[in-house]
Amino acid sequence: MRPNPIIVILLIIVFLAQHAKAQQNTGFRQEKVFYPQVNENNTVTFKLNAPLAQQVILSGDWEADKGKGEMQKDSNGLWSFTTVPLPSDIYNYRFIVDGVQILDPNNSFQTRDVGTLFSIFIINKGKGDYYSVNDVPHGNVIRTWYHSNFFKSDRRMVIYTPAGYEGSKKKYPVLYLLHGSGGDEEAWINSGSVIRIMDNLIAEGKAEPMIVVMPNGNPSKQAAPGETKDNLNYRPAMSNTFPGYKDGTYEDSFKEIIEFTDSHYSTIPQKTKRAVAGLSMGGFHSLYISANLPDLFSYVGLFSPGLNYNGININTHAYSNLDEKLLSLKKSGVKLYWIGVGKEDGLLGAITTYRNKLDSLKFPYTYKESTRGHLWTNWRSYLLEFAPQLFKN
Repeated sequence: MRPNPIIVILLIIVFLAQHAKAQQNTGFRQEKVFYPQVNENNTVTFKLNAPLAQQVILSGDWEADKGKGEMQKDSNGLWSFTTVPLPSDIYNYRFIVDGVQILDPNNSFQTRDVGTLFSIFIINKGKGDYYSVNDVPHGNVIRTWYHSNFFKSDRRMVIYTPAGYEGSKKKYPVLYLLHGSGGDEEAWINSGSVIRIMDNLIAEGKAEPMIVVMPNGNPSKQAAPGETKDNLNYRPAMSNTFPGYKDGTYEDSFKEIIEFTDSHYSTIPQKTKRAVAGLSMGGFHSLYISANLPDLFSYVGLFSPGLNYNGININTHAYSNLDEKLLSLKKSGVKLYWIGVGKEDGLLGAITTYRNKLDSLKFPYTYKESTRGHLWTNWRSYLLEFAPQLFKN
């Protein structure tokens, strides 16, 4: 019996309709103009289709107008706003629609900072070029676990190896790069653009090829949210809400990370070929790690170091006798002790007090005071300035 051709056609239509329904998140219309649109004069145009909304505010992390913009609605319900010209950088933003913050549905590129998601865009022809993927040799990123005898658990770190590392007999210097409060081993990858910065600096010959180790700095957390046995029950939060925050255990355990790196990667296990740097809480950690291990680091970077001692026991092993430890570090030889902070950063006063301590000890350091506050735009910029000064002699 031959099938009824009409029934066959109907079955095909039903199948295609069900298949199309399954592709519910797929759009096949190719737009000619993408938003946000970076214009020739470095202004940026945003659009949002929200015909029922009463108010839409653009909220970003650029300096002009404090990152705020009141969007205007046309007769079709399309909201739009164009910024003033912005400096070259990578920027975060969201929309506030009738008081509710949302990501940009026109932009599939986003990043996470602590527990908040942001849409992102890049303006090139300046620093933004270093935060972009360019046609240069690329390094690799490895996410690996190591066992900590100190914490009696496995812990996770992210490691960048420069282009040419695989298969090479060469040995490399190491930068230990630490995250801030609320961050984890993914922070410098997600928000700090470290892979692109290192690829581009190395390709231009501005930085020595180096390994970059980014461990998790939260003593009570093995890894980033979603990567631990807690699975989705561990939500991102500021580190001062976790056990072990600034209790000295991370600093006391840090030698394990160095030993693991030297035993598993082609490193040059010498003081003059090691650097430690970090932002905010990671700057605090870097200060005390280098002070407690004076024979292990010749380069130290404190990016807006979190010198807030509220609730901190400064008599613990890691934090006690700082003056004596700094004098030992000075005696052992430091090629670069680099401090950076923004003029509007709430930590500026505490960092000034710390600089006065260094001055009283005649401890040599380099100081950079930038604009703005406690922001990723500063920390990326500090890395751009700090990395090229490493391992040059």
